[in-house]
Amino acid sequence: MAYDLVVIGSGPGGYVCAVKAAQLGLKVAVVEKRATYGGTCLNIGCIPSKALLHASEMYSHAAHGMDALGIEGLTPKLNLMKMLAHKDATVKSNVDGVAFLFKKNKIDGIQGTGKVLGAGKVGVTSDKGEEQVLETKAIVIATGSDVAGIPGVKVDIDETVIVSSTGAIALEKVPENLIVVGGGVIGLELGSVWMRLGSKVTVVEYLDTILGGMDGEVSKQFQRMLAKQGMDIRVGAKVTGVEKTKSGAKVTFEPVKGGEATTIEADVVLIATGRRPYTDGLGLAEAGVALDSRGRVEIDGHFQTNVAGIYAIGDVVRGPMLAHKAEDEGVALAEILAGQAGHVNYDVIPSVVYTQPEVASVGKTEEELKAAGTAYKVGKFPFSANGRARAMLATDGFVKILSDKETDRVLGGHIVGFGAGEMIHEITVLMEFGGSAEDLARTCHAHPTMSEAVKEAALGAFFKPIHM
Repeated sequence: MAYDLVVIGSGPGGYVCAVKAAQLGLKVAVVEKRATYGGTCLNIGCIPSKALLHASEMYSHAAHGMDALGIEGLTPKLNLMKMLAHKDATVKSNVDGVAFLFKKNKIDGIQGTGKVLGAGKVGVTSDKGEEQVLETKAIVIATGSDVAGIPGVKVDIDETVIVSSTGAIALEKVPENLIVVGGGVIGLELGSVWMRLGSKVTVVEYLDTILGGMDGEVSKQFQRMLAKQGMDIRVGAKVTGVEKTKSGAKVTFEPVKGGEATTIEADVVLIATGRRPYTDGLGLAEAGVALDSRGRVEIDGHFQTNVAGIYAIGDVVRGPMLAHKAEDEGVALAEILAGQAGHVNYDVIPSVVYTQPEVASVGKTEEELKAAGTAYKVGKFPFSANGRARAMLATDGFVKILSDKETDRVLGGHIVGFGAGEMIHEITVLMEFGGSAEDLARTCHAHPTMSEAVKEAALGAFFKPIHM
């Protein structure tokens, strides 16, 4: 059977691209090597980790956060197997949902490993070794990313003692001590899960700050919050060795700026040093598809590779490795293939860290604006001055708005606090429409809400906040 489009990979980028293309009238097939759809995100990434983050936060809140509200005497008992079952049920519901969407939109889901045989041809090998060739007008590479190791350090990840994020969402008992190598989003989220459940967590980060490219002030304040919760964070530390021991594993690291090495032991070590584009076995070299110096598929402004008819989206191409970025690219590419004008605004892609409190960001950081020589204004408002936050005992954190000094156009927004991942979107929508700090400051917000802090921060950038 000939197709208009064959997508290799059914993660957020791949399945969304397929659904949108089918909605626009194209005949679509999706090749997926897993037994279930949804890619890393739905199966072993975003979705299961959020289920555990929520469950562990509820456990922690019941154990430690209710007395001040007049709810006393709670002694919750952890049933880890039941918590993991909740995670698994959440995953199943989501992957079944993607299968339903394929059926509803008459998309052919083909189980097997896909390989680009050249423009217009995709080879598929099933688990049983059976082979078939799909003919298509367009091919989309949406194979996502895989766990990256530690540069220059050999690590034996067995997903039991030395684990990646995959093993870290399936530990069968709470480790007494957990070492997290990498202070990025994945490491801090999963470190938070096990810390809430009783682990002593140590984070070892190469950079001088956690959360890499986040706004510097946000990163600094957030690190203090995590330390207050009990997380031991070692920044500016270069890991030189990770190895198993009789009782678990040990990690050796030394100061990046020079100094004596330190070795610490733990029951489990989580390697969370980022991800790499997944192009293994795709036949890209044989098909003539170019990769850049970081192993990403090179594309033009319309997601097309250097080979006509072959496209790529998501983690396998340039840009932030975020599921929603991949989804937007999938929609835009489907529109382009259907003869429409698809587009992604890369300047307005929000990012969220689902710890507690949450961290959310969109647009430029202060560091980026300074580096670009942009004259800007800052408006900031703490949740400690917000009535709803006080009532909820959620006063940690703040909202920060960055706007152009001349035009007042909002260039960036950063939030640390309860519900930050939801609140960031009003700043995102404002920026998508080219709005100003004054526009946001003059928009009526319901009282009492956490979101009033966003309005107050905008007031601070435009003129002065009212409640501070």
